[in-house]
Amino acid sequence: MPRPIAATLHLSALRHNLSLIRRHVGSANIWSVVKANAYGHGLARIWQGLDATDGFALLDLNEAILLREQGWQGPILLLEGFFQPQDLALLDHYRLTTTVHSDWQLEAINAARLSAPLNIYLKLNSGMNRLGFPVGQADAVWQWANSLSNVGEVTLMSHFANADNHIGAGEQFSRIQQASGHIPAARCFANSAAILRNPETHYDWVRPGIILYGASPSGDIADIAGIGLRPVMQLQSEIIAIQALSAGHQVGYGSRYSASGSQRIGVVACGYADGYPRLAPSGTPIRVDGVLTQTVGAISMDMLTVDLTPCPQAQVGSQVEIWGETLPIDNVAAAAGTVGYELMCALAARVPVSVCP
Repeated sequence: MPRPIAATLHLSALRHNLSLIRRHVGSANIWSVVKANAYGHGLARIWQGLDATDGFALLDLNEAILLREQGWQGPILLLEGFFQPQDLALLDHYRLTTTVHSDWQLEAINAARLSAPLNIYLKLNSGMNRLGFPVGQADAVWQWANSLSNVGEVTLMSHFANADNHIGAGEQFSRIQQASGHIPAARCFANSAAILRNPETHYDWVRPGIILYGASPSGDIADIAGIGLRPVMQLQSEIIAIQALSAGHQVGYGSRYSASGSQRIGVVACGYADGYPRLAPSGTPIRVDGVLTQTVGAISMDMLTVDLTPCPQAQVGSQVEIWGETLPIDNVAAAAGTVGYELMCALAARVPVSVCP
């Protein structure tokens, strides 16, 4: 018999979330961001739930090829571009759109032998200081790109560092506008947070990521309350043992938790080797038979322990929701000092996954 832990992916939630985003962004086209194996959901498993998108955006060339080989014929954007000049043969063959963030990439495109020009996204560094041409060089780089016979459509792109927090996207957006507002090119600036908070940044294309999967860009579930997003991933397990503790009894590695009185503790088949955050402290929310309770003690490789005081009816075999429909992944992540993105991406290969239409 397999361990009782399992993840369920709901394609209907993906379709629902994409439709909500489309209503939110009006006439803008949508790049559905499926990097990191579709945020841990499994690109091959879920992409058809997003087949109403205008394009897919990702990092890994192999994942782009997978989409083509599984039948997607629409646009695919490589968010970090290509990494070696020889990659351009594959970009040409599979007709991929590439981000360009460095001089050497434009030089490589110019020198390549292509069957047809490639569409490119010129990435402008407007303050995040990761990838991109200095925003002050926007006009010169745009003119250079447009002069190359191997370059097709040119779109301006940037990424906001603080759209999901109190700083906001305003300062970066102002820099972009000052440097490139006069350039007659399509634009793609808005990530998930800017889609929700900054409609002035939507322009021609938007790039929703985490909100496609039903979680918050900021990690605060209040930011998406009332929008109607649905979680795509549900992680569930079962109680596999129960311990009856007396006052002073301790639980788990390091004896980090001591019972203050008589207490029933449930042992759940889920641990950090399944993708649960090892540093989640006692008090991290979890549901047993639909009742909200909390973890106690250290998270071990294969098990975690929960307080059964709020659910005295719980027994071996009781259902446990680790995150999902009634327990937002953002709440679990916040308690563990991380973000929902990390928990999604950390889902381990050993966890069985089923897909619901």
